[in-house]
Amino acid sequence: MPNPIDVVEALLFASDAPLEAERIREVLDLENVAAARELVGQLVERYESQQRGLAIMEVGGGWRMVTRPELAPWLVRLARARTRVRLSRPALETLAIVAYKQPVSRPEIDAVRGVNSEATLDNLLERRLVRIAGRKEAPGRPFVYETTREFLVAFGLRDPGDLPKIEGELVIPELAAEAATADGEAQAQQDPGPGGAQQPTGS
Repeated sequence: MPNPIDVVEALLFASDAPLEAERIREVLDLENVAAARELVGQLVERYESQQRGLAIMEVGGGWRMVTRPELAPWLVRLARARTRVRLSRPALETLAIVAYKQPVSRPEIDAVRGVNSEATLDNLLERRLVRIAGRKEAPGRPFVYETTREFLVAFGLRDPGDLPKIEGELVIPELAAEAATADGEAQAQQDPGPGGAQQPTGS
């Protein structure tokens, strides 16, 4: 049988998504997940000691084979020769709001951006960078959105906690619809009708 570390290397090379420890354990028929992690650790040490052009990175709940950061300038030159579909500024804005405030509804996103974000959210859903996480307990029960594993992989993050820290806090403005509903309910309790005080019934 080949060296198990070589097998892990081949698995990482062939996988188009981060390879989880449990998957490595299953493929190599290892005793436990810890053994899989140990093999990955040895492979990481091998790559670091030999200063290869590739490295093993933990991202999105697993490991994947990536290029070393210092080689980025040459990869940029290669990328310039290709036609690449990039995220638009509205898409990046919307994605940032979802990432930092998830789960967040579309009305909340619209309130921050000041424009309708429906088409932008649809685009991010198609790219599988965000997903619908449920509904918000608010008037109209709008969908709420959160980032996906594909988002973590695309931006090289292990989990949302790895997002860059921002100064201050991203505040969601009070939604006009919710505020109007609350005001209306309060007014209805104070003013039972156009006649003022509640009129007695009966003869």
